[in-house]
Amino acid sequence: MDAVAHKMDLIKVSAGSRTSAVAGAIAGVIRDHQRAEVQAIGAGAVNQAIKALVLATGTSGPTALI
Repeated sequence: MDAVAHKMDLIKVSAGSRTSAVAGAIAGVIRDHQRAEVQAIGAGAVNQAIKALVLATGTSGPTALI
């Protein structure tokens, strides 16, 4: 971890979260902080989080997020 701690919001995902909204949040946080923290509890939430991560990496253009 960096010597200077950066304040970064935790992205909480539920089974009812819109995939595109979560993907946008992930992409935005990664652009600003070079990493994102995502919390997903339960199978449905993990499914939404993984789909959002795939969508976020696909919309990143020529520079891959991961």
